[in-house]
Amino acid sequence: MAGQGKKAARLPRGVYEAELSRLQGELVKLQEWVRAEGVRLVVVFEGRDAAGKGGTIKRVAEHLNPRVARIAALPKPTERERTQWYFQRYVEHLPAAGEIVLFDRSWYNRAGVEHVMGFCTKEEHQLFLRQCPIFERMLVEDGILLRKYWFSVSDTEQQERFRRRLEDPLRRWKLSPMDLESITRWEAYSRAKDEMQVHTDIREAPWYVVESDDKRRARLNMIAHLLDSVPYHEVSPAVPELPPRPPSTGYVRPPRDLQTYVPDHAADL
Repeated sequence: MAGQGKKAARLPRGVYEAELSRLQGELVKLQEWVRAEGVRLVVVFEGRDAAGKGGTIKRVAEHLNPRVARIAALPKPTERERTQWYFQRYVEHLPAAGEIVLFDRSWYNRAGVEHVMGFCTKEEHQLFLRQCPIFERMLVEDGILLRKYWFSVSDTEQQERFRRRLEDPLRRWKLSPMDLESITRWEAYSRAKDEMQVHTDIREAPWYVVESDDKRRARLNMIAHLLDSVPYHEVSPAVPELPPRPPSTGYVRPPRDLQTYVPDHAADL
């Protein structure tokens, strides 16, 4: 749940956009350092539905090379995956040297939606809480940089975001029956989150809570913290030079009427 401190005013758009642009420039520097140094970076985004995870991930990845920084948003497990060790399907998406993986939800599904909605047994949930700290310590001991962010949204703000999604045809797809069900299980999700963090807020991989009632503020705070937490430095990439265009050797383009062109829709605007 959101913190109990005084609620800050929403960040003005101009201030937000200027700082976001600066931070995204730093993220590009971070990416070049990751690639040059062979670093493996994992960033976990968790939180309630409509807490602002997706929008933040979009801003983090917006100007990064998708060959270096990729988003892992896994669908529900297949029949085969249900018979595997629980963490196995997530291991396949961990980064190799020089890669960043942004988990849009992660193995913590078992501590949240699976537990609250009854998609796993009590025994499976307890096993997860025992194994997760061990799993994460193994990742860190192997050299992976692991950052975990919990996006904390208030009940009133979550409901308002759900309402806006219902009213907006372009965003209505974001609202699933599971999201609506979460409204009626607010306290159950709160208890599940509290229990999860008791077991998994470990020294090697602590949880960082992002207050997210103000999406702009949340995005800037999360990105700034990530940058501050990683010991990156600027790596000067080789700047390519455009070669001179060689002289023509007599090529003649075929007549335009031999090709099918997309209609000029923009001309009618």
